[in-house]
Amino acid sequence: MKKLKSIGKNKEDLLRNKIGQHTFYLLPNFITTAALFSGFYSIVQAMNGNYELSAIAIFIAIILDGLDGRIARLTHTESAFGAEYDSLSDMVSFGVAPALILYVWTLKPLGKLGWIAAFIYCCCAAFRLARFNVKLDRDEKKYFFGLPSPAAAALLVSFVWVSNENGFSGNEIFFNMIKMKWVSWSLTIVIALSMVSEIRFYSGKDINLRNSVPSVAILLVILAFVLVSYSPPEAIFIVVGCYFLSGYFNFIRNFTFKNKAVVNATRNKK
Repeated sequence: MKKLKSIGKNKEDLLRNKIGQHTFYLLPNFITTAALFSGFYSIVQAMNGNYELSAIAIFIAIILDGLDGRIARLTHTESAFGAEYDSLSDMVSFGVAPALILYVWTLKPLGKLGWIAAFIYCCCAAFRLARFNVKLDRDEKKYFFGLPSPAAAALLVSFVWVSNENGFSGNEIFFNMIKMKWVSWSLTIVIALSMVSEIRFYSGKDINLRNSVPSVAILLVILAFVLVSYSPPEAIFIVVGCYFLSGYFNFIRNFTFKNKAVVNATRNKK
């Protein structure tokens, strides 16, 4: 019996080692590590008051986050370890880093309200990532349910970048009406709640780059490059802001259509 148990343990150890060897791939995990480093670097730069570098580091993390999964699929190096590692990296880059950037930039003077808003954002980002992992195979491919955490992070840090570029600090009064810290607090809460909502945001997964497109699309791409090269923070903030508003626009439109359909059905019954 002892021999059989030892043989069984040896087989289990060999199987675990074999699985470990075959499920850890260097290339995609290296890119994920680079994304994690970008998120950490963003936090360090925010603590030093370099908000432009901090924002750029977050956008680099977003690009790397989009690359690691695609490279893993193209090279057939997908693994459970890589998926979990990617989620942890996203939590740092798109959850902790943006919250700390906003806290250091403008939420700190608010005291408890400031760090509570930052914590709510972190918590919602963690919830959003966990829900995405669980519902990955059940959600529609065309839409995300809830604002994706990379888009949420991009919206927050681009807001900080735009404000910093135009000379608005966290202590400024926004358009001589309201203090910037309250604008940042409200924006942080709204974006955090948007991540855990059931509002649908376009995923872009149904876009096929191999299909032919009209010439207008090429002109739009050129225009986008011109705007980004002319003023990167404003261009990025406008693009991400439009994406954020598109989810609420579709929600209001669908809600209105549903109400009209219910009213018409009720009238027809009468």
